[in-house]
Amino acid sequence: MVSGKCRRTASVAALACCALAAALGLLPGRPASAAGVAGAVGFEDVARRAKTLAGKSWEKPQARGPKELSALTYEQYRDISFKADRYLWRGARLPFEIAFFHTGFNFDNPVRINEVDSEGVHPVRFSPDDFDYGANKLDPQKLRDAGFAGFRVHHAVNTPKVKDEVLVFLGASYFRAVGKNQRYGSAARGLTVDTAESTGEEYPRFTEFWIERPAPGDTELVIYALLDSRSAAGAYRFVLHPGTETAMNVKMRLYFRESVHKLGIAPMSSMYFFGENQGSQRADYRPEVHDSDGLSVHAGSGEWIWRPFVNPKRLLVTSFSTTDPRGFGVMQRDRAFSSYQDVGGRYELRPSVWVTPRGKWGSGRVELVQIPLPDETNDNIVAYWVPAKAPDAKQTLELQYRVAWQKDRVTQPPLAWVTQSRRGAGYVRAPDRGFAFMVDFEGPVFKTLPPEAKVTGAFTVDGNAQLTESIAFPNEATGGWRVSLRLRRIDEKKPVELRGVLKNGDETISETWSYVLPPE
Repeated sequence: MVSGKCRRTASVAALACCALAAALGLLPGRPASAAGVAGAVGFEDVARRAKTLAGKSWEKPQARGPKELSALTYEQYRDISFKADRYLWRGARLPFEIAFFHTGFNFDNPVRINEVDSEGVHPVRFSPDDFDYGANKLDPQKLRDAGFAGFRVHHAVNTPKVKDEVLVFLGASYFRAVGKNQRYGSAARGLTVDTAESTGEEYPRFTEFWIERPAPGDTELVIYALLDSRSAAGAYRFVLHPGTETAMNVKMRLYFRESVHKLGIAPMSSMYFFGENQGSQRADYRPEVHDSDGLSVHAGSGEWIWRPFVNPKRLLVTSFSTTDPRGFGVMQRDRAFSSYQDVGGRYELRPSVWVTPRGKWGSGRVELVQIPLPDETNDNIVAYWVPAKAPDAKQTLELQYRVAWQKDRVTQPPLAWVTQSRRGAGYVRAPDRGFAFMVDFEGPVFKTLPPEAKVTGAFTVDGNAQLTESIAFPNEATGGWRVSLRLRRIDEKKPVELRGVLKNGDETISETWSYVLPPE
């Protein structure tokens, strides 16, 4: 289960409320019935539903149930739990079990959920009798049509004797997973539309799910989902593989009602409050607070890029252009408890989330949105792939990818990568208005370098700064190398972009460190 603070996902207009539940550790309920479909359901069946839906005018979802549900506080909503003896497949000796979330709090749009087996499709019926409402004073008779807000999947990953919570679908198109010895952190989303645009963000949502009943020996779970939004409708197929690294193979097909200005594919949401490169602005016993500390991009050219996160004072949107990306993710590289000192949050156990595209995605960019954050209860980081050509109305788009929640085995560059980016004042003996960075690299390449190797740092700044020092030297404490940088900014109202790699002669031996110093 997740640690217990409310997370209201921030995007620009307000990043829908997803992280929230994921970081919740709630349990909750079953859905309203769907139109039955004869026979088993497959991806093409859901795609036909999506295509039909896209041919109709969009209907804004309406909240259901009594007002008492939407008036619940976070703690009150968290007190509602789905009864353990009512889990789907409980007692059937199957490798997976399903629990459900009740509507309420910020999750007031019910979703339909179906079980699919060899006999066909069976809508999972909502009943308030399946829930324990805790200390809440709610009349069950008024909740008969409240419906489900989402569901969670349980599977044994830490010990064979206990089925742990490994996946949650709750809120808009958000889903979040954990692997062995992980805590909930960064989330994935089905789709984003116009994130960080002045016109406001559109929030696609999953409206119906079909969950295939597994066989006793199955190690994967298949889930289909129908997505709907003002601009598009879509079909999704998720194949869940829980384990040390919990992964989802995703197939999606979108049908567009209208043209979209900016489409976000395989989006991820995370939280960065403060860290080694940006200390807390208030007294806090914790050295760092974040679900992830940077964006990693494996470009189509083969270059690896690392962009440390910041908590800016104003909205900050940057991107990395490439063709046929090999992967990208929001990563939690710092795994030391001493870096966080948070016994409840356990940020060192929160997973990195890595996306691996399948097939050719063409030209486009990995876009990173960073939003000012006053505390750690919200998500303020969003990353996704933006196709170079935005889809037009009546167009169809199909893509596949794999998304993995990683901790012990992570996707990273083969030679050397950045382990920390420490920022401070730029003065040596006398105060000035400059900046200093200490960038540490580690990796297997340093174990194979010959004694005569001439490692240098090739670092640059953009036109809004002057680089006054760039020195690379061995870090005896780690076995890696450190680069010391000092610079002065020319216009404090504008950002500064820094970039650099380690070289052995003419050979690049590290990923690219790419940093944006936000404007004051």
